[in-house]
Amino acid sequence: MPQASLFVSLPMFSAHPDNFTILHSPSEYREFLLEAIRTAKSRIFLVALYLENDEGGREILTAAYEAKQRSPDLDIVICVDWHRAQRGLIGAEACEGNAAMYQEFAQKYKEQIPVYGVPVRHREVFGVLHLKGFIIDDKVIYSGASFNNVYLHKQDKYRLDRYHVLECQKLADSMVGFIEQVMIGHIAVQDFSQGEWPTTKKLKPLIKQFRASLLEASYSLESELINPQHIGVTPLVGVGKKDNQLNEVIVEMIAEARTELYLFTPYFNLPKVVLREVKRAIKRGVETHIIVGDKVANDFYIPPEQPFKPIGGLPYLYEINLRKFARSNRKYLSSGQLAIHLWRHDANSFHLKGLWADRKRALLTGNNVNPRAWALDLENGLLIQDNHQLLEGKFQAELESIFEHTKTVTNYLQLDTRREYPKAIQKLLKRVFRVRADRLLKRIL
Repeated sequence: MPQASLFVSLPMFSAHPDNFTILHSPSEYREFLLEAIRTAKSRIFLVALYLENDEGGREILTAAYEAKQRSPDLDIVICVDWHRAQRGLIGAEACEGNAAMYQEFAQKYKEQIPVYGVPVRHREVFGVLHLKGFIIDDKVIYSGASFNNVYLHKQDKYRLDRYHVLECQKLADSMVGFIEQVMIGHIAVQDFSQGEWPTTKKLKPLIKQFRASLLEASYSLESELINPQHIGVTPLVGVGKKDNQLNEVIVEMIAEARTELYLFTPYFNLPKVVLREVKRAIKRGVETHIIVGDKVANDFYIPPEQPFKPIGGLPYLYEINLRKFARSNRKYLSSGQLAIHLWRHDANSFHLKGLWADRKRALLTGNNVNPRAWALDLENGLLIQDNHQLLEGKFQAELESIFEHTKTVTNYLQLDTRREYPKAIQKLLKRVFRVRADRLLKRIL
């Protein structure tokens, strides 16, 4: 007896396709977000990995504070990762972290805005707040982007993500409810804008309790009937390998794809179960598209003319993974059954995530579809069920915009070998593979 599809049993909010918008660039996204903040009537809830102390981050925080001064009754909440807020960018010089900026703004303005640090684990390497979604009034602005210069294209470089907007009151209410009840309602979550806060060591028992509560958490929703003129939307959340609904949906979307599959990932480092299902999809005849960044479009990439840092070896590890995958599936590449789209645009970087299956199901997510996202970080996503393909034109336009800067890999020989890498990278990789450190790196980065 065939097993019933997971997607039939999932509860969904009903939404009109006219209320769904896709933005196509980081600058368009920045302007849309700023205008939404400026014109907010009732609430602004911003959740991101980090809000950086740079021009882009300050522009967002300033817009939020100015909105609060104009309308003190506005309910404004900002959530960032606990650890990430207390340090700078990887590879950057030591600094006080972004938390110092949050206190600076709190001292400058009369009407206050809490900036909550959310500690998913007691150490950053074991898990961070990777939840996404900005709720402004009844709009959900969903992107994998955080707030800084490169994500918001404030200067010469940008980091491309995906940017989706859905106006749906019940979805917005559900996501706000999760933030209020599950996250900031917990004693482990601290407000950085107000004075001093406990050390991570002192918070460790509370962080452990918080992690346990996250394992049981889910978005609140009651299923609605979806008529042929509407789409269904299900908010999903997951943390850890076990009973993770978001992970389960990713696997099932690939497993149930019948004609066409698009998979976006910034780092080609798929969890084993995902890689297995992708291979099965290809073999059963699904036209499979992998959209991934070129190594030079990786946010960890360091040009050879710049000082060498070990973190710069990561993009090469990911390319080695991709080349191995392309080589083992070379007959599908040459036949067109498999297409690898490699994104590269000048010195800009790539950060796209998500899936689109059979032009009927789409997953908008911040999940990188890698082992870290699979087992360590707190992740979420929006599953869109579009049985009548009402959004096909919008998703197709998004694809065309992305493909402007991709090249299609038709042979694994198009990808560099280790012998072609800079000498410092070759030396680093030789050490990494000798001690098998690549296995650990792929799990935590």
